[in-house]
Amino acid sequence: MYRSNNCGELRIADIGKSVTIAGWVQKGRDLGGLTFVDVRDRYGVTQLVFNMDENADLCTQARRLAREYVIQAIGIVRERSSKNANRATGDVEIEVRELNILNESKVPPFTIEDETDGGDDIRMKYRYLDLRRSPIQSNIIFRSRLALETRKYLDSQGFLEVETPFLIKSTPEGARDFVVPSRLNQGQFYALPQSPQTFKQILMVAGLDKYFQIVKCFRDEDLRADRQPEFTQIDCEMSYVHIEDILNTFEGLTRHLFRQTLSIELGDFPRMTYDDALRLYGSDKPDLRYDMQFVALNDVVKGKGFSVFDEAELVVGICVKDIAEKYSNKDMKDLTEWLQRPQIGAKGLVYIKYQEDGSIKSTIGKFYTDSELNSWAQRFNAEKGDVIMILSGETEKTRKQLSELRLELGRRLELAKPGDFKPLWVLDFPLLEWDEESGRFHAMHHPFTSPKKEDIPRMLHGDHETMKSLKADAYDMVINGAEIGGGSIRIHDRTLQSKNFDLLGFSKEEAEAQFGFLLGAFEYGAPPHGGLAFGFDRLCAVMNGQSSIRDFIAFPKNNQGRDMMIDAPSPVHQDQLKELGLELKEK
Repeated sequence: MYRSNNCGELRIADIGKSVTIAGWVQKGRDLGGLTFVDVRDRYGVTQLVFNMDENADLCTQARRLAREYVIQAIGIVRERSSKNANRATGDVEIEVRELNILNESKVPPFTIEDETDGGDDIRMKYRYLDLRRSPIQSNIIFRSRLALETRKYLDSQGFLEVETPFLIKSTPEGARDFVVPSRLNQGQFYALPQSPQTFKQILMVAGLDKYFQIVKCFRDEDLRADRQPEFTQIDCEMSYVHIEDILNTFEGLTRHLFRQTLSIELGDFPRMTYDDALRLYGSDKPDLRYDMQFVALNDVVKGKGFSVFDEAELVVGICVKDIAEKYSNKDMKDLTEWLQRPQIGAKGLVYIKYQEDGSIKSTIGKFYTDSELNSWAQRFNAEKGDVIMILSGETEKTRKQLSELRLELGRRLELAKPGDFKPLWVLDFPLLEWDEESGRFHAMHHPFTSPKKEDIPRMLHGDHETMKSLKADAYDMVINGAEIGGGSIRIHDRTLQSKNFDLLGFSKEEAEAQFGFLLGAFEYGAPPHGGLAFGFDRLCAVMNGQSSIRDFIAFPKNNQGRDMMIDAPSPVHQDQLKELGLELKEK
């Protein structure tokens, strides 16, 4: 056998045992009479010791080992004289009696350590080496555990795991599709699914009642830290449910996953409407690990001769606790310049410092009296030592800018503590969004989302302006300012679904061509149903306090959508194109 034990399991109780281990050489240390070699596998690191006095040939062989050689060592476990408390196997070592080199290695292009010297591109090109590093392996192991616990919980709740197709029909709504040409039906194309949405609804019509799938999805969109062209969802659907049933089920799933993988008991899942989230935090995914709720000031700041406020659609601010003495004028200038960057686009920052000695420092003191500024403090519940920061302008832009400021202050002041998780349900999203450029409505979530029950008559019979105020039976789960997942109660009635397609600008013919199978299914006794999908990669990242999903995916793409390791996408042979009816025409 290649090994009797892995590199992470030997302990004091194993002293005296003859063992065989195998793995990669982490590093070696030549101390003259003794040579030490650390050997690593997925499970940990074990120290080997070679004694020149006892076996000079073996010691010489050990000194020739280089990093990442694959070796097998046979020897006796003994207690270390110099223990390593930072290593699980740090109390023992193996006195080697036999050493076999199973494979040599070239010098790696970067160090395979927890803190590596490799940049993103080089690590993605040699992903198989990067995956040997303990932090990346830990992420992949965590992802595996999370998937297993997801399956355990959903199985315990009566869900069935059902696979849905990857080669489906392209639809115009949502992000851009990845398309796949058909050889047997030349000139026609499949699309890779952005989600299994219509299939899981069909499964409810089919009577399977509770469905889930940990499934790959594909979207051809611009990439960032929390996006990949292919990503994974925990995709679920349930029949005969109201919103309350779904929220309770997936609160239960989330609590189970945190409990089983992180040993953390989550607190309450508060609920907030979409409108309140924007009003209080300027975001539909607020981070509740710290306060700083928005306070509107329009009614108390206008008409005092300060044109910046007088001409603004919205004047709104936040109270930052206990920084009046810590934040100098230079700090405030730096913060203002950060806000004025093109990415944020604020015109400036107004601030009021309530000093510990009771005095007030403000950038707008010549327009407002100390008495007026003190009255603002009451509205913010501000105390001595606090600073009120105010932005103004168009409502939507100003809220977004203040939201970015709030998050940046959270980062700079380290208000979000490691291991602190604040979940939230955001409810009552708008059903439709009007787009001036295209002159039509778009679905806020997707075309199959049901309006709230009380809004159904207004949807069927209301005018254009009425449609703008329709609310959806939709919900998002947010944890620490990241959207973990979302879903809705679905439309299950053909007439209502057809009306929604009308509002979204589909002709009857287009709706039938794209979604006739679903509309037809609704005519055969579709039950009320709804569901939810978690972003599995993002959930992994958030649970581990990381912002990027890339290191939780074994083989991710870079920001240009390329797989650096296999060099994809790449050209295909002209013969393949010809088979598909896609041969390139010569110029």
